Amino acid sequence: MPSRNAEDFTQALTTLKGVGPSLAEKFGRLHIHHCVDLLFHLPHRYEDRTRITPIAHLLPHHPAVIQGKVVSAEVALGRKRSLLCRIKDHSGIIALRFYYFTSAQKNQFVPGKDIRCYGEVRQGCTGLEIYHPEYELGENKLQALPQTLTPIYPATEGLTQQRIKNAMAQVLTLLKQNASIILPDYLPTKICQQHKLPSLKDALLYLHEPPPDAKLDQIAEKQHPCQQRLAFEELIGHSLSLLNLRQQLRSHPAPAFCAIEGVMPVFLQQLGFELTRAQKRVWEEISQDLAQEAPMLRLVQGDVGSGKTVIAALAAIRAIESGYQAAIMAPTEILAEQHLITFSAWLEPLNIKLG
Repeated sequence: MPSRNAEDFTQALTTLKGVGPSLAEKFGRLHIHHCVDLLFHLPHRYEDRTRITPIAHLLPHHPAVIQGKVVSAEVALGRKRSLLCRIKDHSGIIALRFYYFTSAQKNQFVPGKDIRCYGEVRQGCTGLEIYHPEYELGENKLQALPQTLTPIYPATEGLTQQRIKNAMAQVLTLLKQNASIILPDYLPTKICQQHKLPSLKDALLYLHEPPPDAKLDQIAEKQHPCQQRLAFEELIGHSLSLLNLRQQLRSHPAPAFCAIEGVMPVFLQQLGFELTRAQKRVWEEISQDLAQEAPMLRLVQGDVGSGKTVIAALAAIRAIESGYQAAIMAPTEILAEQHLITFSAWLEPLNIKLG
């Protein structure tokens, strides 16, 4: 969605803490240049890190948050060298395996130390294992669990999830806490009420910080009211911009091509077939457009063989009999050659020169 003229949100990303020119350049690859652009950079999926799962309840191929104490940490030698850290809680023991590690990292896993980690559970050599989990170690107290689902954002090279979230957190704090910062809500309240749509601010906050009971299947299918609120406004904005462009184009003068009882009747008579009801209707609409002193903006859509080419010929004849030239454009050279043959057969008997 385009940037909005909201106070502070039009500021460059470099006004945020921790975002320098280099990081701003990486955000720019995702077309994020201002704070407001960051707000509309929506997550593409979510992770549930709001609750701790006992080790005994873990299932393979399911991500989970576990918490316990470090039992041991050792370098395991096998086909590939790895760091194996065992942790336990009140219900059991599980291994964390790291194939890429440093000595300093190994020394962090002191037996008895509190640890919380998140990752996908797999069946490994020692039983259930978690490969390269995200983890947090604490001497006394670990951080509180998040109260909302954890968003995962579209990223690019050099732009990690943590960097995106650090910048996003600052912008969301501004949106939530500063009453003077209000995003322009272009949808009238009546329309939102009629379609049961949330406000723009509420929709954005929900999608960046959905509650633990959020219907993720509904979000994945893009059917959530908050997503529909954004899509609804974007489609309206797109339609209004096209209408505005149409008005601008229609404001330019154009010659009026009026019907002249000359070439057209002869063309229709020697055509060899009668126009269908649909062709007559479409030609009548085009004829009316050509008679106005404004550019015609029209798209004729039809299946192969429905008669679009003869409609183009009728429009060209109307321009020619009004004293102008006409050009027929085709997307390929082969089609252009085919049209030349067709138009030559139709128009040369009318003394209309083709090239």
